[in-house]
Amino acid sequence: MLGHVAIVGVGLIGGSFAMGLKAAGLAQRITGVGRSAANLKRAMELGVIDDIATDDAIYGQADFILLATPVGQMARLMERIAPVLKADAVVTDGGSTKMDVAALAREHFGAKLSRFVPAHPIAGAELSGVEAARVGLYQGKKVIIAALPETAPDAVEKVRAAWQACGARIYEMAPAQHDATFATVSHLPHLLAFALVDDIAQRPEADTLFQYAASGFRDFTRIAGSSVEMWRDIAVANQAALLREMDAYMAALATMRAQLAAGDGEALAATFANARRARAAWLDSIEKAEPPASGDREA
Repeated sequence: MLGHVAIVGVGLIGGSFAMGLKAAGLAQRITGVGRSAANLKRAMELGVIDDIATDDAIYGQADFILLATPVGQMARLMERIAPVLKADAVVTDGGSTKMDVAALAREHFGAKLSRFVPAHPIAGAELSGVEAARVGLYQGKKVIIAALPETAPDAVEKVRAAWQACGARIYEMAPAQHDATFATVSHLPHLLAFALVDDIAQRPEADTLFQYAASGFRDFTRIAGSSVEMWRDIAVANQAALLREMDAYMAALATMRAQLAAGDGEALAATFANARRARAAWLDSIEKAEPPASGDREA
């Protein structure tokens, strides 16, 4: 049992985590914390949380704290949590960047740093708020644990057990490797989707263009409907890795532009075919993957 769980940010990520813990019977009590009183009230109505905290006393009472907020809020939260955190309590997060979160934890937690476990659930949707939360969101999905050298093994195991109770598959990765990896496969695609939709929206004929956009455009740009605050914070936090990825992508576009300008259909076809094969192999690997037996380590 995790005992008394506090979830800071009861939206898609935090709310789905709460629902997963409730379904597994792993928490004795779940308290919601957040900036929106209306969202927390709705979370109570939906049975996602058991009660609402209105002051910082909750951080000294909880046995397990999940920070499920945009990474830009982490510093303020850690500053408030650290002075009152119980000696055996565990703090973890669900942020999409890890090096900045690790640096903030070192700055604010001091002697209690061993109780902090950086993590990142690889699941979600473009929707936000507790209304978007669902009990099976993490079933079969990956969760990265990016433990620090200072992190206590028992704290890691509690976080591992919590996510496994929600149905997740646990992987381990260093913070720097995490940020470099997700700059490529997650953060860059979001920036590309935002950029494309913004470009079209600013054109004089935008209404006509959007009128004729169909399923391909919808699928490619789905993630442009994601939280602005969250993705602003991710982009700034992972700036160096994202700049490298943007440069690499612009170089690839420049190559493709040169092929197109030269009317080199064979070169374009080769690029398209390689991308098609790679995507098919990736989808095949996803379909073949099965959740590991409970307790298995995947690193």
